[in-house]
Amino acid sequence: MTPHYELFDHTADLGVRVRAAALAELVPPATEALYAAIGEVVTTDAARPWTLELRGDDPAVLLRDYLAELLHAFDCGQQRLTDVHVMEFTPQRIRVSGKMRAVDPAASDFAREIKAVTYHELAIRPIAGGYEATYIVDI
Repeated sequence: MTPHYELFDHTADLGVRVRAAALAELVPPATEALYAAIGEVVTTDAARPWTLELRGDDPAVLLRDYLAELLHAFDCGQQRLTDVHVMEFTPQRIRVSGKMRAVDPAASDFAREIKAVTYHELAIRPIAGGYEATYIVDI
């Protein structure tokens, strides 16, 4: 199964559904989907290394918390994560590295403001051939 995502309308919000063959393979398309929900987010060439590790007991909540960190970096620092590398994703821990790059607002096309990655309908479930993750963003 090739990892991919789709955006779908959800009442006043926007839903994201991600499918991949393995749990760790959900993370890169979930990341891309978050930025796609915002719009066309163009970055500069300048990059700095970035790593995040979170622990918990629910993989869906770990994924949501990871995405919330990315949204915070975007909102507060106009930063976007690129070159996503998943070092570990288990039901108890997520470790992701990549490059944090400055957003170029003049070159970007922001379609909507994402206020939060919510817990509403948050899920990761096994499906034929892999996993499906669902999350809702508050717009």
